[in-house]
Amino acid sequence: MTNRLPLACALFSTMFAASPAHAQRGGPDWNTTGSDAQRSNWVRADAKISRQTMSKPGFELVWKMKLENSPRQLNSVTPPSVIDFYIGYRGFRALAWFGLASDRVIAVDIDISRLEWEKKLTTSPAPAGTVNCPGGLTSAVARPTGIGYPPAAVPRGFGRASQPKSGVGEPHEGAVTIRAQAQQPPRPAQNTKRGPAPTPAFNPFSPRIQWVMALASDGKLHRMYISNGDEPLPAIPFLPAGANAHGLIVMDNTAYVATSNGCNGVDNGVWSLDIESSKVNHWKAPGKGIAGTAGPAFSPDGTLFVTAGNELVALDSKSLAPKSSFKTGGPEFTSSALVFDFKGKHMIAAATSDGTVHVFDSANLGAGPVSKASVPSSANYQTGALASWQDETGTRWLLVPTNANVAALKITDQAGTASIGAGWSSRALTSPIAPIIVNGVVFALSSGEFRTNDDKVTAAQRAQRSTPAVLYALDGASGKELWNSGKSIMSFVHSGILASDHNMVFVAGYDGTQYSFAFPMEH
Repeated sequence: MTNRLPLACALFSTMFAASPAHAQRGGPDWNTTGSDAQRSNWVRADAKISRQTMSKPGFELVWKMKLENSPRQLNSVTPPSVIDFYIGYRGFRALAWFGLASDRVIAVDIDISRLEWEKKLTTSPAPAGTVNCPGGLTSAVARPTGIGYPPAAVPRGFGRASQPKSGVGEPHEGAVTIRAQAQQPPRPAQNTKRGPAPTPAFNPFSPRIQWVMALASDGKLHRMYISNGDEPLPAIPFLPAGANAHGLIVMDNTAYVATSNGCNGVDNGVWSLDIESSKVNHWKAPGKGIAGTAGPAFSPDGTLFVTAGNELVALDSKSLAPKSSFKTGGPEFTSSALVFDFKGKHMIAAATSDGTVHVFDSANLGAGPVSKASVPSSANYQTGALASWQDETGTRWLLVPTNANVAALKITDQAGTASIGAGWSSRALTSPIAPIIVNGVVFALSSGEFRTNDDKVTAAQRAQRSTPAVLYALDGASGKELWNSGKSIMSFVHSGILASDHNMVFVAGYDGTQYSFAFPMEH
């Protein structure tokens, strides 16, 4: 009986967690690289962060935590997967899970910057790597996410997401809960004929097991309880050992990831794993593998899109069989694909090495881009990933990291066709990575990383020539600077993409320090 107690506690805590759809204050949680299956990097609503609040003092560094980790070349700490509202045996929590290059996963209570648990995924250290093939854990951890576009906003009413209110009603009306019941219309007479059972209403306290998943350097997928890191089931073989993997995402009980650079002889391309059957599918990509840093992007109809070499390819999510493709005829892609909705159509955006951003209609990919725009400062720059959001007027924006700044492009409707035009450009930034958008505020990072195409320059030399990162908050409609982090961040940033949840913005430094920026009174 004593030996079963830890397992019982783990089951209790993992079963009672809020659904991702109801977890964040205003939107879904940040579960995977780019936040959602479309890799939009967009948090649609936030209770505290807005263009109005960021124009006033108060947003600042609320905590930083130095994680015990040995960098692998330039890799150190991955952006987190986050849950805003979690109920476990320790009470209410807001938790984040970070992947460390040393094949470890750690969980942090982000309200009080306390280490909840840590998990070593492998028992033997990975062989020494190179800048292009660093070894160790290379992809961010992930939690299951939905394939559809996230909702614009999520109804409040669970746990800390609720507005405080008294249980006392107006005079002579009793408690507010009694009044609410009294105001409900009378129930219609029951139909004695049997029909299909109605869909039960969402219950955040209903039992469910919640996982956080990580892909170790030995190629195995690990499933851990979010509460304590316990791993009740064996890790599943997914990739050959030593792959350079990125963009891990889990949907409908299937895990997907991309590989590049042919590390340790592993084929480049997209891989999928049926978690129930352990069946692995693989699509082999041309050239050096999947471009960009975000991995495959998904449209709500179940098609996934990847860029590789000079080709944009649509793959079937079940078999990974190619469905359609487009070749540029020359310039190679420098960013991952991004999917967004425009006037009811699934659109795809990606950047190429000649400084062009292309937009495609997913229904007719082979016909080529419906529109494209030149962003000269992005030429020959490894853009990595794009970001997209829609403002309150219905205007759709694309954000492009360049070798000098972040460029914002505006998409308009021209006779029923999406057309890209110039928007605004940010202040000068050093090696910016993909920005994120939180409730109309663009967070852009001047990563400070020294980049070069010279393979003879070692990771240590690159680190020495890099400078500390600076985070900027910009008005998403104009590019006006609202706030910056000053000298808060002490090292440069290499790991892929920013993250945000629970009214916080997360930045991971090369030195292993995780930074969290927010309004301090909330945390």
